[in-house]
Amino acid sequence: MTDAIYTDPGRRHDFVLLFDVTDGNPNGDPDAGNLPRVDLETMQGLVTDVCLKRKVRNWVDATRGEQERYKIYIQNRGIALNGLHQRAYTKLGLTSNGAKQKRDDVDRARGEMCANFFDIRAFGAVMTTRVNCGQVRGPIQMTFARSIDPVVPMECAITRVAVTNAENAAVLEGEEKEARGKVTEMGRKSLIPYALYRGYGFINPYCGRQTGFAPEDLAVFWEALQGMWDLDRSASRGLMACRGLYIFSHANGVGNAPAHTLFESIAVQRRDGIETPRKYSDYIVTVKDPKDLPDGVILSRLVG
Repeated sequence: MTDAIYTDPGRRHDFVLLFDVTDGNPNGDPDAGNLPRVDLETMQGLVTDVCLKRKVRNWVDATRGEQERYKIYIQNRGIALNGLHQRAYTKLGLTSNGAKQKRDDVDRARGEMCANFFDIRAFGAVMTTRVNCGQVRGPIQMTFARSIDPVVPMECAITRVAVTNAENAAVLEGEEKEARGKVTEMGRKSLIPYALYRGYGFINPYCGRQTGFAPEDLAVFWEALQGMWDLDRSASRGLMACRGLYIFSHANGVGNAPAHTLFESIAVQRRDGIETPRKYSDYIVTVKDPKDLPDGVILSRLVG
């Protein structure tokens, strides 16, 4: 797989990612009571780039986390970042003295961090905290994903047959008879009945040179975009799946065509007669004939 054109980190790559959700909340907004994120002007659903990168990180950690080069820097398990920075200094035999860290030491520590953590090589990181390991800009950048059509976020009431506090479950004594304590608690669940999302991504080979981004890393990233949905199941997310992954690979690092013109080669529209989409087959995805692409650009369809 690492011999494929789309795993060559020396080329520029632009890609389109399609995924959908059924009866779930793909990305809750903490500023809106964890309702699904939406564009308030168009009511199109939104999924942040941070959310998508978290899924990639979790997939890589689950499938390759035991390998030396595929540790994950930004964890969701309460691991302190300064402790990871200190490990790099200790391994290299360097001394970290707060603001007195030498530039050469910081550069060496940054290289050590890039060599060990997949997400630093891929997405970059700011590591200029108390134990300074510098900062790097990663080769992979992703946009927010936006739903093809407007969505209507819903809230459903749910009942939990259990109570939180012991005093709520206690039997109460009144003047006439005993009253049974509380046995259930109410809650809310937010969801979108159905939405098909479209997001974009870009891979810059010049940034990849700074982090040591390798063909194997790019191959792992494409695998993650396809497989991460099945390792990210939860009751709140409903049914999510990758529906399309289209990669435009250029002949060189600068690129042979603007990304936005290439993205226009992938058209998504509702089928005639479908007013309220409720499944992926309610849409038609049209892909431009590869022969009509600009010279030097090759389209690889990994999904779709």
